[in-house]
Amino acid sequence: MFLNSIAPAAGATANRRRVGRGIGSGLGKTAGRGHKGQKSRSGGFHRLGFEGGQMPMHRRLPKRGFNSMTRRFVGEVSLADLQALPVEEIDLQSLKQAGLLGQLVTSAKVVATGELTRKVSLKGIGATKGARAAIEAAGGSVAE
Repeated sequence: MFLNSIAPAAGATANRRRVGRGIGSGLGKTAGRGHKGQKSRSGGFHRLGFEGGQMPMHRRLPKRGFNSMTRRFVGEVSLADLQALPVEEIDLQSLKQAGLLGQLVTSAKVVATGELTRKVSLKGIGATKGARAAIEAAGGSVAE
């Protein structure tokens, strides 16, 4: 096989339609657009989801679910993450410096994933019931 002998398969390509170029082309006069109506006009088409003025499907169907506006500003930290931190007094700033939370985070919560065996004290950070129990069992404290 040579590069100059490569060609598309038979019937794979068709000539471009030259619309509005006279009766002999088969696409003269109305150029395949039919007679009258919105779709026959230049620039006359509709947006995605438009149903001719009828209430569109995406507006007829009920809304479902909930998207929290504050979700990206709330951080989540596990007990295993706290175990790995070298400091004993833990607040939002120390978690950000350790790289456990993003810089945009405004509040955080500790979840009971992993184990905590050392004493830590949380300041200004929330904790789930299980996480609070694990922290207090290890001799730590939670002050929100």
